Amino acid sequence: MSEGAYQRLWESSHVILQELLDQEQPLLEPVPYRERQSFQYRLASLYLHYLGLLRRFDTVYDQMVQPQKRRLLRRLLDGVAGRVLELKDELVRADLCENPCLDRVLQNLKLTPADLEVPIPKYFLLEQSTAVRERGLILAKILSRLEPESSQKSFIGMHRTEAIILVQKAERARQGRLRATFMREIRRDEEQDRRIREDGWHKFSQCQAAVTIQKVWKGYLQRKRTQQDRRTEMEFIGMLPSPNQVEHLSIISQACLWEDVRRLRQVEKEEEFQAAMVKAHDSLAETEGPDMKEKMKEQIRQWFIECQSVRMELEMQVQENKKKEQEKSKEKGKDEKKKNKKGKEEKAKKGEVDAVLQVLPSKCIPMISAGHEEYLNTWKNQCESIHPSQNYDSETLREEKRKEVELEIRIQKTPGKKTGKKKEKDLTPNRSVESLYEELVISGLLRKSESVALKDYVGDFQYLGSALSLAKKLPTPSLFDIRQNVALYAVLRLGSPDIHAMAPLIRSILLVGPSGMGKKMLVKAVCTETGANLFDLSPGNLLGKYPGRNGAQMMVHIVFKVARLLQPSVIWIGNAEKNFYKKIPKEDREMDPKRIKKDLTKALRLLTPGDRVMLIGTTSQPQLAEIRGLCRVYERILFMPRPDYASRCVLWKRMIEARGVQPTQHLDISALAKVSDGYTPGHILQAIQSMLSERRLLQLSKRPLVACEFLGQLAEAGSSIQGGGGVPEESVHPPRMALGAQERGLQDWYFKTPLGKKSVKHRMDQLEAEEAKLAKEKKKRK
Repeated sequence: MSEGAYQRLWESSHVILQELLDQEQPLLEPVPYRERQSFQYRLASLYLHYLGLLRRFDTVYDQMVQPQKRRLLRRLLDGVAGRVLELKDELVRADLCENPCLDRVLQNLKLTPADLEVPIPKYFLLEQSTAVRERGLILAKILSRLEPESSQKSFIGMHRTEAIILVQKAERARQGRLRATFMREIRRDEEQDRRIREDGWHKFSQCQAAVTIQKVWKGYLQRKRTQQDRRTEMEFIGMLPSPNQVEHLSIISQACLWEDVRRLRQVEKEEEFQAAMVKAHDSLAETEGPDMKEKMKEQIRQWFIECQSVRMELEMQVQENKKKEQEKSKEKGKDEKKKNKKGKEEKAKKGEVDAVLQVLPSKCIPMISAGHEEYLNTWKNQCESIHPSQNYDSETLREEKRKEVELEIRIQKTPGKKTGKKKEKDLTPNRSVESLYEELVISGLLRKSESVALKDYVGDFQYLGSALSLAKKLPTPSLFDIRQNVALYAVLRLGSPDIHAMAPLIRSILLVGPSGMGKKMLVKAVCTETGANLFDLSPGNLLGKYPGRNGAQMMVHIVFKVARLLQPSVIWIGNAEKNFYKKIPKEDREMDPKRIKKDLTKALRLLTPGDRVMLIGTTSQPQLAEIRGLCRVYERILFMPRPDYASRCVLWKRMIEARGVQPTQHLDISALAKVSDGYTPGHILQAIQSMLSERRLLQLSKRPLVACEFLGQLAEAGSSIQGGGGVPEESVHPPRMALGAQERGLQDWYFKTPLGKKSVKHRMDQLEAEEAKLAKEKKKRK
């Protein structure tokens, strides 16, 4: 795309933004509780439109070259991202669920589930790529110093004669296998010739031979034609890749190349702009600074004169007010009776106030409105031909710097005030960040995170959420919903300090689900998408480290101190239920899992908006923990149930493709998705890896994959759910039943959490209201 195309995209985005800002004011008005569904619909519609706007601003900001426009776009991008997070919180408050059903809204707005995908701004990683690379080099250097002899011990020495004998054995075995295959083919051909000699050749007449050849040839042509028609149909509906895929890939690669070129131009123009800002600031401070000082002195003198006259007028008003108060005191007795009546009326109105839905005031809307006004006043009517090379606008720059210089002079005139802000007690005042960082790496509390993209956590959308809600059934979140929540609660907040400061503060989240649901994968994805450090405070990792009561306090202090100084950071606690055990089992008493419980709670409370540090816990057995303590530490609890049919279809297809295999028509993905009901993504991946060995991959050209080949591996993968034991290949239902029981237990536990209790209470109130309504209707009929 050209610069003009991005300019037009920016202009159309501001048209949409103006429409959304017009919808914000009516949303602040209170809505009666009986109109709850329409209120939720308006919130969801606004949320989806802001998501689309975020996607547009991210595209324009990533490719716009002009430095002043990019600064405005950055403010708008962060403001819109913050508003998306605010609306997400409002949706959760209104729906009393972490996964509100938006399928009906998507359908009415004629959008697709792809429009619900949370876009992760590209600048999260681009702007800190250097820092992430340097941090990775430091971490690798420290780790290499820890085990210098490991690489030498990994290679076992072997004598030359032994190596030759080993190679000879392998070569002879290879030749033996080839010879056996060759002899098998010879015997097969000999057996075929023997049968032909015994049975004799079947003699055809000329007509019979011609008819036979025609049948075979016409059948071959028709099958080929049918196969081609079916492939054309599948390509048309998007179920198979088009034959011009190579051409498309070349076009995409060329577009990516131009994107990289534009990013290089951004860096050049930014350096020029930075130099021009310094020059303009110095010039204005030297030429216009003295005049500004004189003007301010004159304004201060005029202000003192006006204040003096206002003071005299206020004294006169005070005297008049005293006389009026004496007259009013006589009428107070009469008004007391009226007030008692009004008090009863106000108490009656309180019930109405409690049953009102209203959106909280936004921190992001003023920032978005200011950015929109700046666009309208400065950039909307500016012709692009003025700056064809995308250089900065000198007049706009001087105007901005003039305001900055004036503000600096004004600050010099006013004395500064000391703020009495309390600070956390530093237990390591004489330690450098580098030494603390190295200490955490050596002790294993700071780890290198694997590179995992959030989009790799695949899953499909919940298409029947609204239908299930209308049928009084609780819709369970899909893998798509889980990925979206992680992107909203963790990635967007940790990626930018401005977004973190504006968005509702969330310090911690807890991922709850059976083993194999990809909880650790999501933690790694958050670190990958934001470039965050990964700290591991899992109970099993703390065994023997920083012993004693003071040791636990020191450990938590160092982790949170380094996490704040090297933002963004993720503090992960695996098996999070162990920190809040109801009763510590005998096998876990040695590690003392509850020793960091108090210090962890205190450290979390000290995190403020702008501290891009997040605690992420993962657990598959939350029932073992004290629910109050667990919910007090973890502010958001995301329940991860087993994948539904749509998500299993996507999982099978993507995981098989990841092994380098393109699924064909012989492989029934739908059948695999049905038979794997009750299995987690981890079990499906295990079955695929076991089935698609190197030998099986070599046989794909002659023997395509079929669904029945995976049944044995599925049974073996699912046997771990029952605690081991053999499971027959023809039965995969016992694992499904075991996992279903485990999931029901997790679901019952989730309904005991604060948000789960509210959701259950709301549904019970709805049922009672419907029963009362039906009872009234029956009475009327009688």
